[in-house]
Amino acid sequence: MTFRIFGAGVAGLCAATALAARGARVEVIDPGPASRAASWLAGGMLAPWCEAENAPPEVLALGQGAVDWWADHVSGVARHGTLVVAPPRDRAELSRFASRTTGHEIRHGAALAALEPDLADRFDQALFYPGEGHLDPRAALQALRDGLARRGVAFHTAAPTPRAEAVIDCRGLAARDQLPLRAVRGEMLLLRCTEVSLSRPVRLLHPRTPIYIVPRGQDVYMVGATMVESDDPGPVTARAVMELLAAAYTLHPAFAEAQLLETGAGLRPAYADNLPRLTGADGHWQLNGCYRHGFLLAPALAEQLATRFAKDPAHAH
Repeated sequence: MTFRIFGAGVAGLCAATALAARGARVEVIDPGPASRAASWLAGGMLAPWCEAENAPPEVLALGQGAVDWWADHVSGVARHGTLVVAPPRDRAELSRFASRTTGHEIRHGAALAALEPDLADRFDQALFYPGEGHLDPRAALQALRDGLARRGVAFHTAAPTPRAEAVIDCRGLAARDQLPLRAVRGEMLLLRCTEVSLSRPVRLLHPRTPIYIVPRGQDVYMVGATMVESDDPGPVTARAVMELLAAAYTLHPAFAEAQLLETGAGLRPAYADNLPRLTGADGHWQLNGCYRHGFLLAPALAEQLATRFAKDPAHAH
């Protein structure tokens, strides 16, 4: 049986990896960089407990295995947990976040300094989620492509002939001609700051502009991300840049001297309930709607897809 996967973002590459690992014949249709826009700009946080603060419980259930899945398939997965902080004036936000999540420890003083020394003088309390991790999304996507190529998976810019026996549509927003998806715009920055050293993603809580800062190595940090109900594909607005930089400055003033390496805006595909879905029949399936949780949830959905077909190949038809 040959599976033809449309889309080479995180959903498509995870699906291809899970199917190929079970011995399926797979080909991937990748029309170009635009198909990877949302995945390319992702934060790469594998943080199911933190995301549960405002996400349905299914996100926590599906996402808990993400760190292990990625570590099994790519190198460079960091298992340093996540730190959540808030300025003193927003201490109520930290308490609210703690009340809505599990899997965390409260860190003060020396215990906080042991995790992130550069933040010890900035914050006197934090929530630490030790079970979480992070990765560099761009490196991870390339690693999956390389692994698929080693398995003999072909990548095409357009669908060849003959027809595949089963089609998996992972095109994100490009599939809105068939699926009831909406766009959620996200904007991000890449900064280089030699004056700050962080070992793990840090979430800064704020009633209006909560952000996260994710270390990418070599003094580079990803700062993200806005959440705007919009179909506008970009570029990044001045307002978003100012808000993200101001929040980074609140985390640590040294970010004021950072080099601004890159700005980016992408459109996340989402269903009305913000939960992804694996749907389809008669040889045509859709894996879509990962919203802001692509790297967190795509592995579980891909494994569900592959397991379904491994148990009963007739499901592909």
